[in-house]
Amino acid sequence: MKFDNKTALVTGSAQGIGFAIAEKLASEGALVVIADIAEEAAKAACEKLKSSGSKSDYVSMDVSDFAQVAEKVKAVIEKHGGVDILVNNAGITRDGLILRMSEKDWDMVLDINLKSVFNCSKAVARSMMRTGGVIVNVASIIGQMGNAGQANYAASKGGIIALTKTLAKEFASRGVRANAVAPGFISTAMTDKLTDDVKGKMLEAIPLGRLGEPADVANLVSFLCSDESAYITGQVVRIDGGMVM
Repeated sequence: MKFDNKTALVTGSAQGIGFAIAEKLASEGALVVIADIAEEAAKAACEKLKSSGSKSDYVSMDVSDFAQVAEKVKAVIEKHGGVDILVNNAGITRDGLILRMSEKDWDMVLDINLKSVFNCSKAVARSMMRTGGVIVNVASIIGQMGNAGQANYAASKGGIIALTKTLAKEFASRGVRANAVAPGFISTAMTDKLTDDVKGKMLEAIPLGRLGEPADVANLVSFLCSDESAYITGQVVRIDGGMVM
């Protein structure tokens, strides 16, 4: 078990990719704290992990609220003795062309996707720097290549990549590693709603010819959280079926 006696905090993990990450870390022995703004969904996800024999807890948290994150993460650290692994996964989209994008939609995406990484990383930093730890941030290939209609999302994910490199440089001397994963098109509830025509065009751009699965991302995150990647920090690892090379 890679993560025996480790506590992992995973944001936005009540469903989708976040839950797949939580499930994978839990299956490898971690006590996983499900952090999500939707309290009932977080509780249900926690119970699901427990029902499979894993160790889990949950916390309802608005990751865009600096004061709330500081308070909730402090409580998690006090309850479980620290946070060894932080996975910043929480994210939303509010797509639209720049000329039509509202300030509200811009701010909301930047606050939830990018500011949350600052909030949560800062909240665990002092504890992690005493004992060592790992931060993995979920970015996106859109943060590297841009995408029409996703200015806010692209900016937030590009910001995550730059922030990850900075975290890695600031924390390395204290035994804390920070890396990012950049998923391409992953099969989720969001992609399930797309038309067959749109899905077809997406698949044409992917050399491996299929969408990724949440488990694909979870496997990579697990590797980056483990001692198997002990000499890797400040990196962005794409997981996109070869879409961006």
